[in-house]
Amino acid sequence: MVSTILGRKLGMTQVWDENGNVVPVTVIQAGPCTVSQVKTKETDGYEAVQIGFGDITAKHVNKPMAGHFAKAGVEPMRYLREVRVENASEYHTGDKVTVDSFSDIKAVDVIGTSKGKGFQGTVKRWNFSRGPMTHGCRNQRKPGSIGQCAYPARVRKGLHMYGHMGDDRVTVKNLKLVRVDAEQNLMLVKGAVPGGKNALVQVRMA
Repeated sequence: MVSTILGRKLGMTQVWDENGNVVPVTVIQAGPCTVSQVKTKETDGYEAVQIGFGDITAKHVNKPMAGHFAKAGVEPMRYLREVRVENASEYHTGDKVTVDSFSDIKAVDVIGTSKGKGFQGTVKRWNFSRGPMTHGCRNQRKPGSIGQCAYPARVRKGLHMYGHMGDDRVTVKNLKLVRVDAEQNLMLVKGAVPGGKNALVQVRMA
């Protein structure tokens, strides 16, 4: 069984569970994903399958990828990801991965790209405290001292400073899988997942 499926984050809503409690959920349109390549130890040195998701017009596919899809005998897809499996010989190009395989799963891990927030200061990026706002102080949102004196006479690596914030690969683990709608290829996951609306997410069995 392929333990991962690709999808899009549609947004958040709320549903009621069997006890009448309101549960905040993220709606993910997952799959169907198509197997576009099978990798075995004999050919590639490890066991994995490549799955694809998302429609794309043929004119937007470059020639190397067009040849890759033509060799597999599948339609071009926008996103491709590799998933490790125990025995890749059980799969064939053209096989479908759907949300049906997640019907008995209780929890999932969701991988996505967080929202980009651009260049930010230390207060917003690292929750630094601000300086005094009165008595002529001009150090409200400045980072302050960043290094030592004679030794080591440099700024240590990894110091929290201003810089680019967000747009990182984020994994949220052990989210409860509230509901699976096989007819509409939807998964309802409790809580929030990385990314904005229509962002690509990768859902794997926890």
